[in-house]
Amino acid sequence: MSLMLKLSTAAIATTLLVNANFDIDNYVRNDLVKNKKVKVNKVELIEKRELPNHKDWTAYMFTIDLEMGKKKDKFADMVFINEKEGLSTQNLYDLKTHKNLAKDIRPKVGEAYYQDDHLIAGKKDAKHKIVVFSDPECPFCRQHVPTIYKTVKENPDTFALYYYHMPLKIHPSADALTRIMEVLQKQGKFDKAMQVYNTKVSYNERNETKILDTINKELGENITLEEIKKPEYKQKVQADKDMGVKVMLKGTPTVYLDGEFQGDITSYKKLIPKK
Repeated sequence: MSLMLKLSTAAIATTLLVNANFDIDNYVRNDLVKNKKVKVNKVELIEKRELPNHKDWTAYMFTIDLEMGKKKDKFADMVFINEKEGLSTQNLYDLKTHKNLAKDIRPKVGEAYYQDDHLIAGKKDAKHKIVVFSDPECPFCRQHVPTIYKTVKENPDTFALYYYHMPLKIHPSADALTRIMEVLQKQGKFDKAMQVYNTKVSYNERNETKILDTINKELGENITLEEIKKPEYKQKVQADKDMGVKVMLKGTPTVYLDGEFQGDITSYKKLIPKK
């Protein structure tokens, strides 16, 4: 069940739209969020995309700023609209392929994601751009992200790698680790930052002193607790997380290649020059 439906008092799979001209703001406020305790402050359309193999259906991707009591938050979600029939649904299945069409649909990424301070390997003018959202404690990230980094370093004219921190709440130690990585990245120590993926910090460790001691010992660094607690690093990680919201991030690692979401995170390998 999607996040928006969880915020509704009525979880209806398909809704009949009475308004002829679809308006995402009006839809979210009046048809989607039914919980009276939830205040919708802002709805912003990220992208809409027609489904080429499913006539009359369009995917609308959007962000929504919510207020629940004293808590404010921002989420992203998607709805499928059939204006011709006046229908909407958040789960559109293809009965021929037995696939949920929402699985591989994500907003495209553009120039806003290709900033110099996120370029950790490869050349800015490389033929292909890779954007990665990652958590250093995520098992799949540990398996794939260092390999992506190594591949890009070995093929700098072919790839440019733009890295975004995405520490997940299920990995308590990831928040401190991402700030440590930010310190290393700011110093230009990108190899050391990637080595964090191989350190022996438990994913559920919450003591930042213990986390830092382990990292300093294993990487031969002398990073201080005061340094990783600087507001600039917390703000930087939060900014990365905000950028993840805008692409409807649903897990890590999430990989984009030349602006397009990659369901297969190893698809970049097809572009490695043959030697």
